Formats: sequence, C-alpha cells, structure tokens
Amino acid sequence: MSTVHDVLAVGCGPFNLGLAALAEPLDLDVAVLEARGEFSWHPGMMLEGATIQVPFMADLVTMADPTSRWSFLNYLKHHERLYPFYIRESFYPLRAEYDAYCRWVASELESVEFGHHVDRMTYDEGRDAFEARCTLADGTQVTRYGRHLVLGVGTAPHVPESLADLDGVIHTADYLDHRDELAETERVTIVGSGQSAAEVFHDLLVRRGEDAPGDLTWVTRSPRFFPMEYTKLTLEMTSPDYVDHFHTLPSARRDALGRDQRNLFKGISGDLIDAIYDTLYEASLNGRVPARLGTAQEVVAAETTADGQLLQLRHLDTDETSTLTSDRIVAATGYASRVGSLVDELPDVRLDERGRPAVTRDFTLDGGRGRVFVQNGEEHTHSLTAPDLGMGAHRNSVILNRILGKEAYRVEERIAFQTFGPLHD
Repeated sequence: MSTVHDVLAVGCGPFNLGLAALAEPLDLDVAVLEARGEFSWHPGMMLEGATIQVPFMADLVTMADPTSRWSFLNYLKHHERLYPFYIRESFYPLRAEYDAYCRWVASELESVEFGHHVDRMTYDEGRDAFEARCTLADGTQVTRYGRHLVLGVGTAPHVPESLADLDGVIHTADYLDHRDELAETERVTIVGSGQSAAEVFHDLLVRRGEDAPGDLTWVTRSPRFFPMEYTKLTLEMTSPDYVDHFHTLPSARRDALGRDQRNLFKGISGDLIDAIYDTLYEASLNGRVPARLGTAQEVVAAETTADGQLLQLRHLDTDETSTLTSDRIVAATGYASRVGSLVDELPDVRLDERGRPAVTRDFTLDGGRGRVFVQNGEEHTHSLTAPDLGMGAHRNSVILNRILGKEAYRVEERIAFQTFGPLHD
C-alpha cells in the first residue's frame, strides 16, 4: 500500500518551503510536491541589484524559531557570507540572494520533491487521506496520499480582460525573457502600478538611454505613483492582531479595505521612485525625455491594428477618453490565486458568496475541521498579511500546531501597541 504522509503540501514557494523547514525537526512525515524541476522565485523579475521589500528576518523560519538551522543568517554563515552581509549594513537581502537561500534550503530538505505536477486532488475514504494524482517530468503517473493537505500553489500572472486578447502583451513575470527586445522596440507601454511596474520602467529607461528608438510610456489607473508605506504603526498591520480584527469583519467591508490598502504592500519603494525621477531629470538636460508617465488612466479596451497595439484610455478624473498606440505592452497587472481548481473535488471545502475559499482564522478551508489548509490564498479573509513573507512563519506555526494538536511553535498573538477594533473602558 502507498505511504500515507502526515502532510501533503502542494506547491513549493517560500511558504510551503518554510512549512517543510519548520516541520523537519518535528515528528511529522511531510511531502512537498512541486511541478517545476527546481526551486524558482519570480525568475522573470530577477533584476540586478533588486532587493526584497522586507528585512532578512522575514526568512522561512526565523519569526517562528530564531534558532532554526534553516535561517537566512545560517545560510550566510554556511556560505561564508555572514561578515560581508554584516558590513553591507542593510536589512534587505538582494532578491537573487533570497532566491539562492531558498534553493539551498530546498536542496537540503528530503521532504521537497520536484517534478511532481499535481493534476487532481480527491479524498480516499478507505485510506482516510487526501489523494494527489501527479504527472512526473517523464510523463509517469503517480499517486500520493496525505492525512492533511496544505495548498501553497501560489498565484498566477493576471492579465485583465481589457488586455487579455491583445497580441504582444508581456506580463512582468516574463520580463527578463523579453528585456533585450523591449530595449530596442520603438514604442513600449507599461500598464499597471506597483513595484514591478516601476522596476521595469526604470530598467528600460536606463537601458534605452538617451538614444532610445521611441517613447517609453507608463500608465496607471492609480491617482499617483504610490510609495510603499514603511511607517512603524502601519507595519503593525502585518500582525496577528490585525488579522484577528480583519477576519471578523463582513466580507464586503474586507473587500473594501483590501482595495484601499493595496498601496501598503503593492506600492513602490521610495528609493526607486527617487531613482526614476533622477534618471528622468538627468535625461532632461539634453532636451527631450523619451518617456511619458500618466496617472488616473484606465485601459477600457484594446485591439491589434496595422499600426500596433491600440489602447483606449479613460481618464478617471476628467472622464475624457483617448487612445495610445504601442508596439509592445508590458502588463504589470499583478497575480491571481490558483487555489480554486484544486479544491473542486474535496469534501467539506467552504466557499464564500463570491466563490472564493472561505478560509477560517487558522487557515483551514474545511470549515475548521483542520485537515485542509491554504497558504497565500486568503488575502480576502486575512488581509494584506496573506502574501507577506514576514507572516509566513507565523502562519506555518499556526498550521503545524493545529496538525499536531499541540504547541510545537509558540505563536505570539498580541504584538501591536494599537487596537484595531473598538476601544472600551
């Protein structure tokens, strides 16, 4: 009979990799199934010099267990890079360095299995276990079983309906594959906001230089180029305290807050905004700046014409419409959850009124039974903490404690100075 693991974790991004790292010293048989042949974290945006937007303590394990051998600091020590990192005097690791750290952990953990594409998830009543039907890299079909299921399949690049049928659209997830081509393309338009849009705009602005073949344009429906907010009382919102408050709110209120709070975690680093301005300023010394930036511009429709990609824009302040023609479009339009299709055949999985996973406070999808959990598919129920790397170890602590039925990792429940709910005498 096939082995029934204690935990099947589907997907090996930072969150399920952190789960495997924290589970390693515990009495748990964990199998992490990943479709790709190796660990890879946002390879299309691995730009030179780019850093992650959270401090190094937001690694896979430290916020749950600072003594873990899978910490970022131990990775540095293991690779004789601890002193250079110390001398560098920056809390923010390079993006490539964070990726290399995760690759190191993934290569050392026996529980991580690459080349397992999960095609279908069902429940086997005879085994009282979840069944994952997988296709291996060589086409072989295998079946894996687990008493608990943790879905960490991450998100997929999202292209809005207005751009979905347009030829020549490149999502920022694939930017590096097209970088050289875009640098030589006459008319390039970046649609969207946030850090990825800003990084692509700045990278192309520098690469195209003063002799750019044409215009580089950046349009966003946001009213301004929002900076990421790093103030400390705002950072308290990435806390168990705020999740407790947010989770109790009506769904409609949570959705409204989610829209209002996007700049808190999808904004642009202040240093990058300044670098973009300085680059534009320097280019202006020689006359025409080969770049345009437009805020409050919503793409309402698009089509391919003989002259290129025609965007129809509506200005959100004036309600005026205009058109913009480009040779290539870069969509910096974010990502969408991929949890949905994997849970269609699972018992007891709860959905909300909009068909989204109804995730309980302890990250379960099965109405609190404690056998199906989700990682980074709960932004609509748990707020901006869902994709936050710094909250990954907290979520994994909650999940592992629930699976084991005891406190394997201490969970700090009250860390904020402020109160997010009503104040009382």
